Amino acid sequence: MAWFDEMFEGGIGPGLAVGIGAAVLLPVLRPLLRPAAKAAVKAGLAVYDRGQDAFAAAQEMAGDLVAEARSEMAPAEGAEQG
Repeated sequence: MAWFDEMFEGGIGPGLAVGIGAAVLLPVLRPLLRPAAKAAVKAGLAVYDRGQDAFAAAQEMAGDLVAEARSEMAPAEGAEQG
């Protein structure tokens, strides 16, 4: 049985064992994994949407601040020229 012991010492054995294990367990676990994967995707999309909304609000606030600063600068520039 030396060949069996040597198989798991670093050759093809561990990969083969994982591959066979996945092929056997995947059909059994698929009904359990699919809803979990779908829930993870939904959560990711929700976080993305919230981040996008927060970024849009921050961008709008920064734009308003720049517009306000420009409007305050405009009369000062006109007074200097005249």
